[in-house]
Amino acid sequence: MTKNFKGIAASNGVAIAKAYLLVDPELSFEKTVIKDVTAEQARVDDALKASSKDVEIIKTKAEQNLGADEAQVFEAHLMILSDPEMSGAFKQKIADEKVNAEQAVKEVTDTYVSMFEAMTDNAYMQERAADIRDVTKRVMSHLLNVSLPNPALINEPVILVSKDLTPSDTAQLDRQFVKGILTDMGGRTAHASIMARTLEIPAVVGTDVATKEVASGVTVIVDGLTGDVIVDPSAETLAIYEQKATDYLAQRAEWALLKDQQSVSADGKHFTVGANIGAPKDMAAVLNNGAEGVGLYRTEFLYMESDHLPTEDEQFEAYKSVVEQMDGKPVTVRTMDIGGDKHLDYWKLPEEENPFLGYRAIRISLDQTDIFRTQLRALIRASAFGDLWIMFPMIATLAEFRDAKKIYLDERAKLEAAGVVMGDIKLGIMIEIPAAAVLADKFAKEVDFFSIGTNDLIAYTMAADRGNDRVAYLYQPYNPSILRLINNVIKAAHDEGKFVAMCGEMAGDPIAVPLLVGMGLDEFSMSAPSILQTRSLMKKLNTADMKLLAEKALDAETNDEVIALVEATVK
Repeated sequence: MTKNFKGIAASNGVAIAKAYLLVDPELSFEKTVIKDVTAEQARVDDALKASSKDVEIIKTKAEQNLGADEAQVFEAHLMILSDPEMSGAFKQKIADEKVNAEQAVKEVTDTYVSMFEAMTDNAYMQERAADIRDVTKRVMSHLLNVSLPNPALINEPVILVSKDLTPSDTAQLDRQFVKGILTDMGGRTAHASIMARTLEIPAVVGTDVATKEVASGVTVIVDGLTGDVIVDPSAETLAIYEQKATDYLAQRAEWALLKDQQSVSADGKHFTVGANIGAPKDMAAVLNNGAEGVGLYRTEFLYMESDHLPTEDEQFEAYKSVVEQMDGKPVTVRTMDIGGDKHLDYWKLPEEENPFLGYRAIRISLDQTDIFRTQLRALIRASAFGDLWIMFPMIATLAEFRDAKKIYLDERAKLEAAGVVMGDIKLGIMIEIPAAAVLADKFAKEVDFFSIGTNDLIAYTMAADRGNDRVAYLYQPYNPSILRLINNVIKAAHDEGKFVAMCGEMAGDPIAVPLLVGMGLDEFSMSAPSILQTRSLMKKLNTADMKLLAEKALDAETNDEVIALVEATVK
């Protein structure tokens, strides 16, 4: 029977395929006393062999999608599965205590996990606890004869249905087979949504009901343009959405003709339209979509995708690669923004009641200056190969910017004294804390540029967690309070002759772009697949008309009123 429900349109496009539920199955069992020890030990051997076969497939997929370095974690899993000491412990417990294989596996692995987790002074050994938990879940699934879903094992076109997707889950998706994403939780600015846009996979998130309403194998339509979801559609509905998918692809082909053109308004004013990236591997999409720069390089993914703090040389090679590929166009690199929902397995941050408002980003860098200095040295060295700008995240006070700049200048002086070649570097800050937006006139006297991070600016201004679907209605990018903060930042920058960019998702939002053009924003940076659509929209906008529109929006009262104003003005 056909079902319709709605979520948040998180990544453009229309996808139609069978559902694949990425939901962990029930792995509970009862402890039993067994009579046939040999048969029970054979069950353990079979489960270990089947698990190894799974991991080999996953490892191969990971190597193809992410590279050999990222696939190394699965080598560790294979070593655990083939460890004679562990398998021997399973069999010994079965023989000694006459318990079923499930109970033996659980008790033995619980002991190992507890032992490794207790090694608080050895991060490497603590990581092994997570590996053992992962491996145990797979072995248990084979013992209980239930399927353990894994996106790396998908080998046919599917709509991935899940409660939520972590950034690492999303990074492993194979676009050849994963045609769409559908989740219970999340918002448009969640990191998984941003990565879905980067991968150009249509996504609808925050539905609340996806995993309850969708069964594995049933046909699903995911409309990432409107947020509509149709489960088990009729033939007539299927035909309508197949046409909509075709029309969207045709529209993208039309936008593609703008790849090598500049981003100009109808009256000839030029704006920079750049891309947000997380790693050098994202550069193919940046170049294919004709970006005029990289407006945000999220360097924390270098740290998150490694099993250790990246060395100066490792970072230098990554930054150099991006700068060289942009061939003289500006690259704005954000220093490490760890904390909040971005964690490192090998570096435990303190537990906090509210990590989004806690020890993160520049606050860590100014505290752990050895880590910060390593990153700054790598960036300064990479500046010799192109136009590199450095941006500090989560700046709340002038003192923080001054302290960060002082460390930067210190490292630059040391490298200069050592004869290291370097380029001119602009130093700026992300405006994502309301305090900085309000005091933008003072910051503008000291920085080279601003970049407005609207994802967090909206969350902090509206006091609403952007990952909490219960308060998703408060994610209001067009609320006049948000627009006034943005306008204040742009005006403050221009009064001092400084450049102002936006790297939040709002920069590529079709409702927001006319308003930002009217306010005079210099650079719009977004997920690469949104660049050509934004460039196409800009060609239709007259800056004088958009200035009048922006003035009306700044004087409006509600988010909805602003949307109506834009829709009535921009046809």
